[in-house]
Amino acid sequence: MVEKKGRVLLETGIQARPAAQFVQVATRFRSEVLLEYKGRQVNVKSIMGVMSLAVPYGEEITITVTGDDEVEAMEAMLDFIGEEI
Repeated sequence: MVEKKGRVLLETGIQARPAAQFVQVATRFRSEVLLEYKGRQVNVKSIMGVMSLAVPYGEEITITVTGDDEVEAMEAMLDFIGEEI
C-alpha cells in the first residue's frame, strides 16, 4: 500500500471532464485506487464517487493505492492532479 497527499492544480478541480479523465488514468492499473477529501473516501475507478467529492482547485487530497502496480499507479495519479505535498 502506498499513501500520499497531493494538491489539486487542475484549473477546474476534479469535477466533470477532469473527473472522467482521472477515472480513466486509474483504470489503466490493476491496483485499487482510493481518493480521500474532507474525511470522505471513494474508489477512483467510480466516476460517480469521484464527482461526488467535487474537489476544487488548490485543495489537499490523499490518494491510497494498493496492488501489484501501486507505485506506477500512484505516480500517474499525482502527475494528473498536480503535485505531491
